[in-house]
Amino acid sequence: MKRFIPFIKSDPVVSVVRLQGTIAAGNRGTLNDVGLRSLLEKAFRKGKPAAVALEINSPGGSPVQSSLIGARIRRLAEETETPVFAFVEDVAASGGYWIASAADEIYADASSILGSIGVISAGFGAHVFLQRQGIERRVHTAGKSKSMLDPFRPENDEDVLRLNRLLGQLHDTFITQVKTSRGAKLADEPDLFTGEIWVGQNAVDVGLADHVGHLVPAMKDRFGDKVQFRRYEQRRPLLSRFGAKLTSDALGALEERAEFARYGL
Repeated sequence: MKRFIPFIKSDPVVSVVRLQGTIAAGNRGTLNDVGLRSLLEKAFRKGKPAAVALEINSPGGSPVQSSLIGARIRRLAEETETPVFAFVEDVAASGGYWIASAADEIYADASSILGSIGVISAGFGAHVFLQRQGIERRVHTAGKSKSMLDPFRPENDEDVLRLNRLLGQLHDTFITQVKTSRGAKLADEPDLFTGEIWVGQNAVDVGLADHVGHLVPAMKDRFGDKVQFRRYEQRRPLLSRFGAKLTSDALGALEERAEFARYGL
């Protein structure tokens, strides 16, 4: 009842937002701007928190969704004048690090993986298999670039050059985001933007993180032992909560597992 009594100062509150999983538009159980919109609004605006702490465990995903989420975090932080702290668990790589870089300060565990500032495009080629089965692929387009990188047709050099140009543009945007957010904290490290990853203290040494530490003790050091925590996280789909999995959910889980596996997790 203390917070309702006039002239009695309440204990500081830190809103904790959990950001767990891959980053993708529209998929249930993934991180995306639409799914996080109301969650982040509540975390920043409900009860005037002393700070917002982001618990991040993400191997990345969509560059656009990463950018939208990061921009929303910064916008809310500035509108509410609320400091933001990111706490990396297993991994904040690629798009996961993009989101972490939206924070004012980044903390990591001694074994956390950070970085992978790059862009990747993966696919498959099945044209040889189709030929062996006697299947003919027929594609008709208006516009020579409309059927770029069709996995059922042989890869051609022009498509690869076009894809590399697009990936380069996305990579430049990612680099600009990190340089803008981290600024002079970044070390003069030649591999910083090559997609390389760093662990724990090494991430601090190159400027990708500020401290090795954990959420509760770090926030107590900052706001005192009486600091309170108010937690926010996305709800799992109803069927998943009862142990049921649709085919799309199962495929999504496999894809997420593969993304984490890229970092040995």
